[in-house]
Amino acid sequence: MDNHYQVVLDALTKASSQNAELLKVAERQLKSWETERGFYSTLLTIACDKSLDVNIRWLSVLCIKNGVDRYWRKTVQNSIASDEKNIFRQRLLTSFNEPIYQIALQFSVIISKIARFDFPKEWPELFPTLLFGVQSVEELQQLRALLTMHHVVKSLASKRLTGDRRIFQQLTHSIFANILQLWINRSKLFLHQVQTGSCKLKELLESSFLTLKILRKLVVNGFKDCSKENDAVNFLSLIFQQIGPFLECRAFLQDREQLLEMCEKYLVLLIKVLRDVLELQPFAFVQFIRPTLECSVTFCFSKEFEGRLFERLIVQFLNLIKGVLLCQEYKPAKLIEDTKNPLTLEAHKIKMEFFTYPVLSEICHQLLSRYFLLSEYDIASWENNPEEFASDEGGESWKFSLRPCTEVFFLSLFHEFRNLLTPLVVEMTKNVQNNGSRDFIDILKKEAIYNAVGLAAFDLYDEVDFDNWFTSVLLHELKVKETGYYVIRRRVIWLIGQWVSIKMSPEMRPLLYEVILELLNNEENLVVRLAAANALKVAVDDFEFSTEQFLPV
Repeated sequence: MDNHYQVVLDALTKASSQNAELLKVAERQLKSWETERGFYSTLLTIACDKSLDVNIRWLSVLCIKNGVDRYWRKTVQNSIASDEKNIFRQRLLTSFNEPIYQIALQFSVIISKIARFDFPKEWPELFPTLLFGVQSVEELQQLRALLTMHHVVKSLASKRLTGDRRIFQQLTHSIFANILQLWINRSKLFLHQVQTGSCKLKELLESSFLTLKILRKLVVNGFKDCSKENDAVNFLSLIFQQIGPFLECRAFLQDREQLLEMCEKYLVLLIKVLRDVLELQPFAFVQFIRPTLECSVTFCFSKEFEGRLFERLIVQFLNLIKGVLLCQEYKPAKLIEDTKNPLTLEAHKIKMEFFTYPVLSEICHQLLSRYFLLSEYDIASWENNPEEFASDEGGESWKFSLRPCTEVFFLSLFHEFRNLLTPLVVEMTKNVQNNGSRDFIDILKKEAIYNAVGLAAFDLYDEVDFDNWFTSVLLHELKVKETGYYVIRRRVIWLIGQWVSIKMSPEMRPLLYEVILELLNNEENLVVRLAAANALKVAVDDFEFSTEQFLPV
């Protein structure tokens, strides 16, 4: 198809039109050329021609991407010829000056797909060219080269065969120092210029973000043990130093929505890097346990930073702490002397030294008095969309949503430090249940602590005389009909549902069924009724359920 440039261009023009008949004909034409020699080179020429309509170029790039997926492998029928591939690879490496981001992104993805097949044997010049590009003084060329390197590194890091992993480790050793230095320089320059309102802030932050993405993949996939690599240790140490300054940046970006969003993504990515190392190289992470806990607890639970964090960052911090708490490699054997790895003992020692009673007490109080409280948004959701509010947030919502995240975090903390936290939660429960205030803030505080008691039902089994609590306190709570108390009625019937199969004697069941029927009354708040219906389901599903007790007298 060497001389068919205009024919392909006409087909792409028709395929991007709004005329359905022209569109169908053009699609058939393009489909018929997929196995023609020179077709993809012609598409690339069109895609790189900045004088053409963007829609035509965009369609051309998508056709190339689909063709690479189908016909780049040597083993497939009608695969692209080797000489055409050579020209194709060479021309792709000149595409780092594409001004339209969506098209540049597709070029990067195409290069990453080809790199997965051809690097390093048939494309040895790929990374030297990318490194040259990321060190360019031309802002656009540097950003596009970084975008491409990110996608290529991401693609290569996902390969799992031993030979591929060895190649990726060699690649990491050859480029890590350069990318690290670029990240340091660009992020420092951004932090320096953010207060002056420099016109290059977007480019500086974007390049910092892309280099951080590249380093994230390299540090966990490119080193067998990143704790033994000076550059990797330096990189992880610098993360802790960047969190505070980048948080401060948000104050200067409140009126620049796009930059603020990118800054928040950058902060979240910093924590994701730490989580990746913890999950994939837990023993290499041991030296970072203490700064991780100090940093996370300070930002999430000290009054100094109250109201200064945003939800996604809090979720990342809490999941990072939880990751340290639950990491199996950090748990010694029941008999300490049976623990084989000294790093396990070191990690356990660091955890125990950090989580003293004062620290645990402050975390617990902050969780129950701050993070567990229903927000204005929650109350509005309750009133405007009760069915959605009442639906159970199951699955993996704790990974990205604050409320389930704080609840799962509390449970993890409670399991680990049950002996220290049980008296604290029991005392807080006694204090709120004896508080007869009908102030809505006090109602929300009580609701939060009842939530904790329901979540930790298994761990509190020996500490709570549930039958007595049910008859002397909880039944009374369910009968209060004052304004705002629907919050407590819903939480209490949910709490009973949590305990019914754990520690409620059979003699109490008839009384429970009576209470549930009262709460199912049409005049009751819908969310309360839904919670009551769910509590009834739990009680009926329990293996101690007795049909005779459920039947009317």
